Amino acid sequence: MLASPRQKILTPQHYLEWEESQELRYEYVNGEVFAMTGRTIPHNDIAVNLTTAKKNICVSCDERDRRSLRFIQHPCLIVEVLSPATEGYDSGDKFMHYCCINTLQEYVLINSQRISVECFRLNERGIWELYPHKEEDEIYIKSIDFRCSLSLLYEEVEFLI
Repeated sequence: MLASPRQKILTPQHYLEWEESQELRYEYVNGEVFAMTGRTIPHNDIAVNLTTAKKNICVSCDERDRRSLRFIQHPCLIVEVLSPATEGYDSGDKFMHYCCINTLQEYVLINSQRISVECFRLNERGIWELYPHKEEDEIYIKSIDFRCSLSLLYEEVEFLI
């Protein structure tokens, strides 16, 4: 179907069809796809800890997503575990793209190199506010009414030096 994953002007539908057959994970941005960087052990441990703490993270409360098989179109929450290669993009341009999603209420960035979580929450005036969390804090994700200590989130995570 595609000669190259970096082909310009790729439609979302073509991307979804192409991506299903790929061994690597890709990210779709403005008609282009980019290979996602390899995850580190701390990155994976943090993702597993979050999933275990919440059991079933439902990132959409929208009825239109209940029967979705491939992806959620109306998320209320997006959580990213940062990697060194994507940290700038995830907290910059990607966040700006996500801000265009009218159902999004929170964007959470979890650092995989040190204990640090940033929660961006849309306030009642439509302004994104930053709620930073440090080691001794408890994280609160308002959109799904979820609380978790950072020590649980980073449990058994050994940071790379």
